[in-house]
Amino acid sequence: MRYLPLTETDRREMLGVIGVKSVDELFRDVPESARRDGLVDLPRRKGELEVERILGRMAGKNVSAGSVPFFVGAGAYRHHVPASVDHLIQRSEFLTSYTPYQPEITQGTLQYLFEFQTMVAMITGMDVANASMYDGSTGCGEAVLMAHRVTKRRKAVLSGALHPQYAEVVKNLSDFADHELEIMPPALPGKTEDIISRICDKTSCVVVQTPDFFGELHDLRAIADAAHAKGALLIAVVPEILSLGAVTPPGEMGADIVVGEGQSIGNGLNFGGPYVGLFATREKYVRQMPGRLCGETVDADGNRGFVLTLSTREQHIRREKATSNICTNSGLCCLAFTIHMSLLGEEGYKRLARINHAAASKLADRLAKVPGVEILNRNFFNEFTLRTPKPAVEVVDALADKGVIGGVRASRLLPGVKEVEDLLIVASTEINTEEDRAAYEAALREVL
Repeated sequence: MRYLPLTETDRREMLGVIGVKSVDELFRDVPESARRDGLVDLPRRKGELEVERILGRMAGKNVSAGSVPFFVGAGAYRHHVPASVDHLIQRSEFLTSYTPYQPEITQGTLQYLFEFQTMVAMITGMDVANASMYDGSTGCGEAVLMAHRVTKRRKAVLSGALHPQYAEVVKNLSDFADHELEIMPPALPGKTEDIISRICDKTSCVVVQTPDFFGELHDLRAIADAAHAKGALLIAVVPEILSLGAVTPPGEMGADIVVGEGQSIGNGLNFGGPYVGLFATREKYVRQMPGRLCGETVDADGNRGFVLTLSTREQHIRREKATSNICTNSGLCCLAFTIHMSLLGEEGYKRLARINHAAASKLADRLAKVPGVEILNRNFFNEFTLRTPKPAVEVVDALADKGVIGGVRASRLLPGVKEVEDLLIVASTEINTEEDRAAYEAALREVL
């Protein structure tokens, strides 16, 4: 079959049918600042083999996370994923990334989602969990919308130590509705944030994170009590879900909704996604919870079975009462989470958390000895923030030149905030060896 090139007449006719005068008009909703001026610096045309070689050489310039000492975190963490996880999620009876629409023939999918919910509820200390969200940030946004429905209020107060990208998602959702949003100034580690004073009778919810963006751990009990006294809900965000193997879960500290990022269990960094959002709440709020909920039941013969329940979603028959317009779940990613968590078991999960904390503590002790470096955190799990005598952007680049990926500079996610320009957020997991930590210390001494 031959494909003939479009003529100018064909092109004009197609644009006329669409209702625009030029191809550029199709992109008018894209801000000018986000548009590329001119072509990408690549050859105009090459054969497939030539393209593979060119792109292969370009890709070879990247430094992969597994090739050098790697200490990046800030919401996405490199952990060891057993080979068995990847093998099992590719089996034909499991391999699907979509949500079950015919429960009677997807019992296997529904069962692992049910087990996934059970695990999430247990580790967060909550009564019920859903069958996953897209990722932690969208889960956070949905939690705020849910709090508005529950309290019949429209104001959310966000901690200044909430991950900036999570705050951006909440802001995006709030901008398109009649919602009021108060985002507190960045809360640096080692300092106390007075979020309680911002809670008033109009407050729907308070959103806090632990470990927070800078790695600081928080006791949420006082905030929970203050929120409840004003009729507001406490939303706890946990981007590093492995931390719940070592610290008190938010549910035991009074949180009403717990959202998190499950990437650390069973899922690699994957160039930034796809990830799996965790969402758990109190049983009394279950009918306001977004996403899917799998339940256990029995069939007409008394055999155990699983169903989708409370499905007031936009694509179901009660769509006018839908609690959310989320259309699917991160099925394959939460399957990987479930398999990895099953392999670990409760004791393995706790032991892995202890190993992570020990690795970060050893690294912090090493880096604190480097002249000019200050560890800001009073406490942390597997991530902490250090202040450097030079701008963090210079330090990160210089470390990379020496073969160490040293962390995330806070100014990358908080641009324009002068107080964070010399702050570097560093994570250390079970992946890091003593040689990695020694290499980081040595490189940082040279850089500074």
